[in-house]
Amino acid sequence: MPDRERYRPNVAIILANREQRVLLARRRNSDAWQFPQGGVDEHESPEEALHRELHEEVGLVRERVKVVASTSRWLKYRIPDEFRRNHALKAFHGQRQKWFLLEFLGDDGDIQLDRQSPPEFDAWQWVNYWYPVRTVIDFKRQVYARAMKELAPHLANIGPC
Repeated sequence: MPDRERYRPNVAIILANREQRVLLARRRNSDAWQFPQGGVDEHESPEEALHRELHEEVGLVRERVKVVASTSRWLKYRIPDEFRRNHALKAFHGQRQKWFLLEFLGDDGDIQLDRQSPPEFDAWQWVNYWYPVRTVIDFKRQVYARAMKELAPHLANIGPC
C-alpha cells in the first residue's frame, strides 16, 4: 500500500558471505543486476517481508541468514515513467525502502532462484561490497550508495570467527 506521497513500502537485502562479498542477482530476461528486494505486504513487518522475499527470490530460509543491521530510516527512490509500464506500477511514484544487512550462514547450494514462478532472477554472483553502487540501474544508484554507506561499518561483524 503506497504512502501519502505514493511511495510503496519495500525491503532491500544485502546478503554478505563470510568473505564479506555480497550477493547480486540478475533480473530474468534482462541484464540488470540488483540486490533482492520486494514489497512489504499489508499487516506485514519489514522483518517478515525480508524473510518472505529472501525465500521467494533466492530460496533462503531464515535459519540460513542472520540479520546484522538495518538502515535507521526508510530511503526513497523514484521510478522513472518509462519503467512504470504495467498498471500496478502506475499506482505509485517509487519505493521507500528499509535496507537490511544479513550474514549468510549457509552454503552456496542453498541459494535457489526457482522458488517462485516465474523466477525473479536467472543468475547470481558474489561481488565486492561496493561493486553494486557502480553497476545498478541509474535511478537506484543514489539509494544504493546511501544504504551501503550506512551499513558498511556493520560488515566488520561478518566473517570467520
